[in-house]
Parts: sequence; C-alpha cells; structure tokens
Amino acid sequence: MSAHPHTILLIDTAQETAMVGCSSNGLLRHCIINTSQKEHATFLHPAIEELTQACSLSMGEWNAVAVVNGPGSYTGLRVGLSAAKGICYALNIPLICINTLEWMAFGNSPNQAELMCPMIDARRSEVFTAVYNHDMQVQRPAQAVVLEADSFSDLLDQHTIHFFGSGSEKWKAICRHPHANFHPAHHSYDHLATMAEQRFAIHAFNDLALTEPEYTKEFFSTSKKSI
Repeated sequence: MSAHPHTILLIDTAQETAMVGCSSNGLLRHCIINTSQKEHATFLHPAIEELTQACSLSMGEWNAVAVVNGPGSYTGLRVGLSAAKGICYALNIPLICINTLEWMAFGNSPNQAELMCPMIDARRSEVFTAVYNHDMQVQRPAQAVVLEADSFSDLLDQHTIHFFGSGSEKWKAICRHPHANFHPAHHSYDHLATMAEQRFAIHAFNDLALTEPEYTKEFFSTSKKSI
C-alpha cells in the first residue's frame, strides 16, 4: 500500500486562477496557485513537480488525478485536461473530472436559499450557469445563458435562489425578483479535495480516451481555415 493512501493530484486551470494541489483522504495537504491566466500552460508542469517534492512524494505515489473540467476558459480547460490525461496514462491511474459549476454549488450549499445558482462570466451578457438544490440534484443543467430581465423567472416564482460566482454581478444588475439572493461565493480547494475523494471512493472515474472538456457551448476557433 502507498505511504499516502488516496493521494490525489488536483488540477484547476478552468478560470482566472490556476491551482495544483495534493489531497490525502479528502483533505487538502498543499497547493500552489497561479493568478496570471495567460501563464497557466507554462505554470502547470513545473508546479506539479514542485508540489510532488513539497509533499515528499514520488510521481508513482499519486492514486488519481482530479481535474476541474469546465465550463470555463476554453484554453484553460484544454491545458488542464491534457495534463491530467497525460499523467493518468503514464502512471496508469484513474481520471476524475469535476464540473466547475458543481464544485461551486457544493461549496456554497450551506446557504439558506432553496436553490443554488453558480454563475461564471462568459463575456458580454452571457454566463455559464446551472441550478442545484441542497442535495446537489440538478434542477437546471449546465448551459450558456444570455441574461435577460426574466431569466430564471419560472424558478424564482417558486423558490428562493442564491446566485453567486463571477457572472452573478451581471445578473444582479438587471434582476429585480424578491426571491433572488446575492452573496459572495465560498467554495474553495478544500471542497474540491472532498469531492475528488468522494468520487475516488466509489470509483466514479472518467474514460481517458473519450473524455473531453465540458465547454457547455460550441467551441469556435479563430484560426483561418485553408480553402
């Protein structure tokens, strides 16, 4: 048995801040942060090496890799998943993918509102969002939404909803419904470590060959196509 059972490498490059972390038995032991989004690709592999040394591990002692797999930055998602897959292939260990919105909801579930609606800024008036109840059951699946004054009115007429995340300020500016609550987000990498361990325990692994980033909306390349 490994000296560090259930030791999971955590990778998050989905948004502005990138992180690599080490969790053991669901507890975050150590993490390294990068706040420059344009440097996520160059940050990732050196940070993983640094993390491995800081936790007194060898690469062969990782039991799994858990990666935040979107929605989020298209480039960031590809960088994170590519690194996670490469390590899993090399070490023959399982891959765990965690949806960004689900992680956000998991970390904010103690709020007293009936439903939780994490929002990620997707530029202009659009957000990536989903709706969950306190049992983490999906009430509205992850999608890209162009915000309008009556967005979510069907749910807000029946429930109080906690809106949070980088996209919620856009919605707060136009939402006038009395059942809408706006509070700062409280999810953390500790919550990510807990989710990764829960999935490891029940072998909720992702297929290395078939798994793709969860873009939530179609990816459009700006590169010119040859004619």
